[in-house]
Amino acid sequence: MSAPTDTIAAIATPPGRGGVGMVRVSGPAATAICSALTGRLPPPRHARLATFRDADGQPIDQGLCLYFPAPHSFTGQDVVELHGHGGPVVMDMLLARVLTLGARQAAPGEFSQRAFLNDKLDLAQAEAVADLIDAASTAAARAALRSLDGEFSRQIGALSERLIELRVQIEAGLDFPDEELDLLADGRLATDAARLADDLRALVGRADEGRLLREGISVVLAGAPNVGKSSLLNALAEREAAIVTAIPGTTRDVLREYLAIDGLPLHLVDTAGLRDSHDPIEQEGMRRARAEIARADQLLFVTEASAPQPPPPELLAQASALTRVINKIDLTGEPPRTESAGGWTDVYLSVRSGAGLDLLRARIREAAGFAGTEGQFSARRRHVEALRQAAESTTRSAELLATGAGPELAAEELRLAQQALGEITGQVSSDDLLGRIFASFCIGK
Repeated sequence: MSAPTDTIAAIATPPGRGGVGMVRVSGPAATAICSALTGRLPPPRHARLATFRDADGQPIDQGLCLYFPAPHSFTGQDVVELHGHGGPVVMDMLLARVLTLGARQAAPGEFSQRAFLNDKLDLAQAEAVADLIDAASTAAARAALRSLDGEFSRQIGALSERLIELRVQIEAGLDFPDEELDLLADGRLATDAARLADDLRALVGRADEGRLLREGISVVLAGAPNVGKSSLLNALAEREAAIVTAIPGTTRDVLREYLAIDGLPLHLVDTAGLRDSHDPIEQEGMRRARAEIARADQLLFVTEASAPQPPPPELLAQASALTRVINKIDLTGEPPRTESAGGWTDVYLSVRSGAGLDLLRARIREAAGFAGTEGQFSARRRHVEALRQAAESTTRSAELLATGAGPELAAEELRLAQQALGEITGQVSSDDLLGRIFASFCIGK
């Protein structure tokens, strides 16, 4: 695939008012548009003060103009950036003038798509651009930057090279069976394939952690009224996000708070207390609470230390990861601790004193499989699934090589593994996949 050769333009700064706004132009007509708009083209990679004029020569705005000639630009094409004042009317006028000079409105993610198609970025790096923009924590931003720098892609490339080497040796054994050196009878091929499968599985774990950094997890607080759910939300959020009173049933709707625990983005959801009630408003709150519980990645069932209640059977059936939070240990004199309790984990704490909150934070990270590894890179769900497919195919290949049965099948499994890795970086991709990926980007990127 090759990049389109028309010229695109878009406002590359967020909507709204700001001190500075920017219109980005990419394509063969970018230089002519810049000259028509400002009177002359600035030297490459030098900011020049310019007046942006309309078709009648009247000034639209005054700002900076930058020119990045192909192929040394973000998209690999001629790129012009017009930096003006960040008012929405000014930006709309400037973009409209650029469009009348021969550009068309860029689609979401089209600048990054052209960078990919012109080999300026691979697909994993292009996705990291969007991840960096959308990062919800410092750790997520750093991870996205590492992926943008190519760290994830380099690891994929190294594993792909090892797959190719194995395929070459197996194919050589199949094509030249009469040679003195019987490659297929050499146990080293099976050993090498098994080691490669282990390395792929290890990368699956790191990629899944990178996915958590990008997507975060949904954690729902559930339990009877007045056990301290809203107080716990406030304590984890470190602000008074929820109203807390001694009156049971204060929380009747779903309350959401977004935070990070040691770099792990968290969508924390407080819900109405679960109890028998004939109040139609409270019944609706409980219906919404159960809907949130069904969608949660983790469930925190809050109860009191003086009379701890077990999680209801329906919650046990719904929750993929359940923690019983035994609150108010300051009233019973118990120490904060974590205990295994069969189908769930108990965390004893006091929201009022703060004792045990660190144990709950650690439990949330552990249940999510998040270790906060240094040097983590950003990844997406499709990357994790592709790595899993590659690991499974390589494992099957190792088993076939170890038994000596079906070397042709072993080679085919390695081909499938290599294809799965190629889908991550875009070496193997479809128009439909690219369309879905870049459609998730913001306009101007």
